[in-house]
Parts: sequence; structure tokens; C-alpha cells
Amino acid sequence: MFKSVSPYCVLILLFLMLTSIRVQAIEYEPSTVKMNLKPVSEHVYYVQGKAGIATDNEGFISNSTVILTEKGIVIVDALGSPSLANLLLQKIKKISHKPVVKVILTHYHADHIYGLQVFKSLGAEIIAPAGYLEYFESAGAQNRLQERQVSLYPWVNEETRLVKADTVIDKNTTINMGNITLELNYLSNAHSDGDLSVLVKQDQVLITGDLIFEGRIPFTGSANTKHWLSLLDTLKGVKLKSLIPGHGAAANNPDQAIKLTRRYLHRLREVMAVAVDDLMPFDEAFAQADWSEFEHLPAFKSAHRKNAYGVYLSLEQELLDQ
Repeated sequence: MFKSVSPYCVLILLFLMLTSIRVQAIEYEPSTVKMNLKPVSEHVYYVQGKAGIATDNEGFISNSTVILTEKGIVIVDALGSPSLANLLLQKIKKISHKPVVKVILTHYHADHIYGLQVFKSLGAEIIAPAGYLEYFESAGAQNRLQERQVSLYPWVNEETRLVKADTVIDKNTTINMGNITLELNYLSNAHSDGDLSVLVKQDQVLITGDLIFEGRIPFTGSANTKHWLSLLDTLKGVKLKSLIPGHGAAANNPDQAIKLTRRYLHRLREVMAVAVDDLMPFDEAFAQADWSEFEHLPAFKSAHRKNAYGVYLSLEQELLDQ
């Protein structure tokens, strides 16, 4: 049926296609951050965000993992802006020509999800843990996006949107991707309203999301720190080739990787539990406590007091629930 199409029409079509590609290439504000795609194992790479608060480094403060399979590329966590996700995509194209077919979210927090629209536009399936809708549909999520459209402008702007998951994981699930098996472990509400981890079985690489923070103060928000700590305990003694946290460098020793997060959460709960038991006001308990072990870490000034207050409130609730 194409015999009747003139060469002139073909040239116009080619011009329109090239123009479309060019427009797509400049759709997102270019990011100027340094981003290195680091090999972890035969099939796994990751990029490491800089330790700091959410608006540091153009929002590049969290990690994203890239898994190469025969059936396409799987990404775990989508970074904190469309610009960062687009930069990651350019890095991926240097190591593989396969398409991104799935994006798995360890949890729905702003620094892990604002890049989703880049991969969704390419047809990737978005996978998230049950409980993510608690955040997605909340006023807090909309308020956070509006705040980041100011604090991270132009990399997060009026075109940035929240992207809903296509598939929700509410139990441990196995995904076979040709030569690669991914074990998705549903963790319920620990760091967030819904968390999961991903084990790349053939490579023995575990991606934990924000169950683990390396090199900075964890963000606890309204986390269930009791459950969070119990999950960290299950990682003690586990034999892995590598563990990729939500923040910080990949580690070959899980016991070493969990130390900071585990110690910090224990200390928060220890101090605030005494305060709650003694009916001590939060301000008094916080001021009396010795936090010197952690005060040198990035994000301490911005996050620590909020973390402590959240734990104080959650321990009051735990006491009421007994």
C-alpha cells in the first residue's frame, strides 16, 4: 500500500520523526550532577546519590539499581527528578541497547519516585509494594511535590507528576526475566507505608531500599521503627555478594552495612522509650540525651529532631496498643 507514497512525502515523514526525537531529547531539564553507573556484579549496576538532605545535589541523594536481563532492563527505584532519571537512561544506553521494561519501587518517597514518568513514557511496567497508595493519595504527597517544584526547580517543575503503579506486590513474589530471577520480598510498613526488597538471585545481590542508610542520618518520618529493626535483624549473618542500600555505597558485608541504621534506630527508641515511660515531655528528653555519636553525619541537623519526635509519638502509641 506504500507504492503510492511519493518520495517527497517520505522525506516529510522522516523530518517529522527526527524532529519528534529531538524534542523528546530536550524534554527534561539537563542535570549537571556527576553520575557514575558502577558495576556490582555480572548483571547489576547502580548509581549512588550524594549523602545529604533532599534538595542537595539537584535532588540526587538516593540510589538506583540497573539489572540487565535477556528480556530487557529492570530498574529498582527511579531517583528524585525526571532530569535525573533521564540522565540515568543515557548512562544505561552506553552499556545496553535493550529497553527498560520494568521499574520496581522499594517504596514511595519523593527521592525515589519523581523519575518514574521518564520510564513510564517508554512503556515500562511500574511495580510497587502494597501500602504505597497511602502516600500516593495523601495530601502530603501533593504538598511535597509542590514544595519540590520550587526547591528543586527546574529539575522538578510543573510537568513533574506522580505516577501510579501498574502492579502492586502484597506478598513475596518471584519474577523470571529469562536468565535472571528476581525475588521481591514484601516487607509491609517499615520505613514507609509499604516497603519491599529485591534479590537478584543469580548474582546474590540484595537491594534493600531505605531499610538501610549508609553515610548519613536515616529519615524515619512516620516509620514503624519496631518492625524496621526486626527486618534488619533478619539480615544479620546473611551471605550475599553485595548489598545495595537506598542511600550510600554498596557493601559486600550485610552485617557491616546495617550497623549505622540499626544503631541509630536503637538509640532513638531507647531514649524515647524512657521518656514515654517516665511521662517526660519530648523537648526535655531530647535536650537531655547524648546524640554525639551521630551529630557529625550528613542530614543530622535537618532530620534528627523530626525523627526523634516521630519515634516519641510512635512509642506512645505502642504503649496504648499493649
